[in-house]
Amino acid sequence: MRHIISLLMENEAGALSRVAGLFSARGYNIESLSVAPTEDATLSRMTIVTSGSDDVIEQINKQLNKLIEVVTVMDLSEGEHIERELMLVKVRAVGEMREEMARMTEIFHGRIIDVTDKTYTIELTDTVSGLDNFLQAIDRSLILETVRTGASGIGRGDRILKL
Repeated sequence: MRHIISLLMENEAGALSRVAGLFSARGYNIESLSVAPTEDATLSRMTIVTSGSDDVIEQINKQLNKLIEVVTVMDLSEGEHIERELMLVKVRAVGEMREEMARMTEIFHGRIIDVTDKTYTIELTDTVSGLDNFLQAIDRSLILETVRTGASGIGRGDRILKL
């Protein structure tokens, strides 16, 4: 089962590598990982997307909590949360495909952020499945390059990751 684990950690050199090392040392896969400073400059928020059984996820959470740099851990998948991912996709856009690509971008609430005589670069923010649906809806042979950030998430309502 897919899980989104969010954690607050000390914003210091080497902390990211220790978290990633924890996963690799135990043979756990990281599907995506994003990290950035929070409103408190001494803390960073890391979002890790991984898959595993309930036992594996429980072990991951326990091991993360043991790391000195990790302040708090929350499995967002255990409750209501909002998740989004950013994707940039460069597509071939010539002839009648220019209008079709612009139409598909509008349908999926994206925006064209770069235009050349042969290409469009499209920015989309959605759930993982929403981005996958966009890629399935367009002609795959027109895709030149795709970049995805991986999921970021936040708890809904009063569900807050804090000290």
